[in-house]
Amino acid sequence: MNAAAKICHASHRLVDACENTWQRLQARASWGWVAVCTFVWLVATTWAYPLLLPDEGRYVGVAWHMLMSGDYLTPRLDGMPFFHKPPLFYWLTAGALAVFGDNAWAGRLVSVLSATVLVTVFYLFLRRYARLSVASRAVLILAVQPFLFGGAHYANLDMLVAALISLTVMAGADAVFRHEQQRSDRMAVLGMYALAAAGFLAKGLIGVVLPGGVLFFWLLGRRRYRAMGRLLWWPGIALFLALVLPWMVAMQVRYPGFFDYYIVYQHFQRFLETGFNNPHPFWFYVPVILALTLPWSIQLWRWLYLHGPLHTSFVPPVRRPEQVDRRVLRGLMLSWLAVVLVFFSIPSSKLVGYVIAVLPPLAWFIQETFEQRKEETAPNVRRSLVRHALIAAGICLLAVAALLAVPQRSSKPLAQVLAQSAAPGDQLVMFNQYAYDLPMYAGWRAPIVAVTNWDDPDVMRGDDWRRELADAALFMPDHGADVLWLPSRLQDFLCQPAHPATWLMAWLDEADRLPALAGRAPVAQSRGMGLWRVTAQDAVSGCGETPSSAPE
Repeated sequence: MNAAAKICHASHRLVDACENTWQRLQARASWGWVAVCTFVWLVATTWAYPLLLPDEGRYVGVAWHMLMSGDYLTPRLDGMPFFHKPPLFYWLTAGALAVFGDNAWAGRLVSVLSATVLVTVFYLFLRRYARLSVASRAVLILAVQPFLFGGAHYANLDMLVAALISLTVMAGADAVFRHEQQRSDRMAVLGMYALAAAGFLAKGLIGVVLPGGVLFFWLLGRRRYRAMGRLLWWPGIALFLALVLPWMVAMQVRYPGFFDYYIVYQHFQRFLETGFNNPHPFWFYVPVILALTLPWSIQLWRWLYLHGPLHTSFVPPVRRPEQVDRRVLRGLMLSWLAVVLVFFSIPSSKLVGYVIAVLPPLAWFIQETFEQRKEETAPNVRRSLVRHALIAAGICLLAVAALLAVPQRSSKPLAQVLAQSAAPGDQLVMFNQYAYDLPMYAGWRAPIVAVTNWDDPDVMRGDDWRRELADAALFMPDHGADVLWLPSRLQDFLCQPAHPATWLMAWLDEADRLPALAGRAPVAQSRGMGLWRVTAQDAVSGCGETPSSAPE
């Protein structure tokens, strides 16, 4: 038997084994099995590579600072209030770091748990209102796909927000179905508002606007106007306000400009501005979603064919009292997918993770193609499902292997040198950059000096680390003056005869632009970044001369 035949034989055996495993899991189908299998699958490789810059380092770094300072009310960046995002992710991640230590695995745990809860609740929702087989197929498609896997492996707000938006939609739909079936719906409505409040504390108004829009257009299409009124229940609204207002009021009291910056600017003006990073055309998300959900997305052509104008949509019969008409669920999923996709396509700035909330309804539509084939007694449908899952899992693991083979930018190697060699009282300076992950990896609690041309008008027109620190300094101008330096101030500081040992972090290709670093070898370097140590005993170039400016 040649090598190709051996590989083919081994792949068939793998498919057979996975198919048998899938059958056994379906026989045991319960939400507990779904939760455990999803969590193990997602969490198994999150420790394998360090936090990625800038996003992972930023959000985990803010949470780490909360834990170290003991101030859990105010998110801070370099000791200054950081109000770009609400605090829920930071609170949860600080708890994970407190329990599991300062590492990437703990930093990504909130994203993993968010994805696990999303998959599990989606399973429970479909098991109640559709079929057990539908729920099993849909959650397999949802859990084993590159997009969700990547979101769960990335420590930022996207996975948490997507999960909370999705849970709010399902809680609202559950309340509507309960009301229509003449069952008690009060707890479902209260749950919807509690989840909406959590979404608000995770990402702001989109935690309310998006699930509200999904439910509104779904009910509008069904002409269920009374159900709309039922969801606007005053005890639920009171619960929502009771959960979201205390933190906002506390921040407004501490920092009088908070409301204008956080609500007016971050939620309205920023949404429509065009000067931010990552500008893309309106249609950007369509190819992105199709590519990141391969190989499952290939099945969507079959859904369009089966549900096109020349074909009758497959509608299985309702078999249990709790089940609802398939067309009603299909309408919910369509509204869910369309509202999220259109909403995030409007702004010029687009990030891939924004649309993770479309994945549950997309999994539903892909599942329908397998269900249709099964009802038509098409052969090997289950085997086809398993093959797709194996290919998707392979893509996910290849992505992890690529990150290991080609390490991304991280300050962890430099932070380890700093943690071993720095002494109390040493000063840390970052020139023309800000490595968000360094404080956690180095255990550095003291303020960090950031050096660049802060008087450049482009600082406040940009959307990078400079703008974030400059915005934070607006709420603590005195502290901002202490840590945001011009290059000339750094040169004066290093020329003082009694300055403490100073650690400077800079890009290797920019080091010669600082007179103090010209011709000096770094103590350590990694991925284009260098770390230098300058003491009062060292001869510092440029003292008594006109200092050079930082590069544009």
